[in-house]
Parts: sequence; C-alpha cells; structure tokens
Amino acid sequence: MTEQLTPEKLVKSFKDEFKTKIKESRIEKHIAGSKKTEFIHIWLKVDKSIFKNVIKHIFKLEKYPHLAVVSGYEMGKTIDLVYHFSIYYGERAKEISLNITVELPKPNPVIETITDLIPGALITEQEKQEMLGIKVKGIPKDERVFISDDFPKGIYPWRKDKTGPEKMVRNLHEVKK
Repeated sequence: MTEQLTPEKLVKSFKDEFKTKIKESRIEKHIAGSKKTEFIHIWLKVDKSIFKNVIKHIFKLEKYPHLAVVSGYEMGKTIDLVYHFSIYYGERAKEISLNITVELPKPNPVIETITDLIPGALITEQEKQEMLGIKVKGIPKDERVFISDDFPKGIYPWRKDKTGPEKMVRNLHEVKK
C-alpha cells in the first residue's frame, strides 16, 4: 500500500488522471458513535469510456481495495451502477468509502466485467444482469443465479419500464370487490 491520502487528494488523483471524464465528485463526512468517529464517503461519477481504468486506478491507491457490492438503479434514460469500495480497509477510523457511479444508456446497457481484477465481483455482476437487464461483457459465468430458469426472458425485476415485471404483478388494491 502506498501512503494514505486525504479524501481531497484521493479525488484530485482521479481528476488529474482522468480530467473531464470525471463528471462529478463530492466528499461527505459524517460523525457517529460515542467516540465521535468520522466516516468519509467519496462519490465519483465517471464516464463509461474510462470505467475499467478508474477501477485499475483504485489499485494504485490501495493494494487490496474492498468491493462491498454493486448497486444499480433505473434512472429514466439510463441505468446507473454504483460500485461501492472501501479503501484503507481494516485500519480503525481510517477507512474511506469510495463509490464509483457509471451511467449505462438503456438502449445498450453494457459494461466490462471487473472480475479479472476482483474475482469476488462475479455474484454482484450476475445480480445486476438478472435484475436490471444489463450486459456485463466478459463475465466468466454468464448464467442465472437469482432468478429461476423458467422466469420469462426479457423481464427484469428492478426495472420500471416496459421490461419490468409490471404485467406479471397482480395489483390487488386495484381490484373492485
């Protein structure tokens, strides 16, 4: 591991490396607990074209970054994926939450896998494929894990558009007695 950088220097390292491809950045600091421990969250929104290089850059800052999960949201015209990392993990009161957001256009929601860098990302990438209908390019096990094989193809439980489960859901509150 290299030296531990301040949150401001971490953000600067991404901006220096990727310039205008870092679309947004913010640092949030929260104090919690009886010991008044400070928790730091860094949020970066990155251009899809540099996504994989941004993940590789994290390894320059921390030899073993911890990927907690990838969350995903349908946002109208895009599907946003948020990769939740912790760096300086395991060092009491020094851990920083680093959240990388990337927008995927709904007409072509494709992202490169990061399992070649973090093998443990497989299950969370599989989940996003099944639940949001994205395509993870290069994923080593491209199969269903969360949804049964007999669940209709092209229907994604976390989507609210025409590919969502709306037609399958029975709205009992709308049924007249």
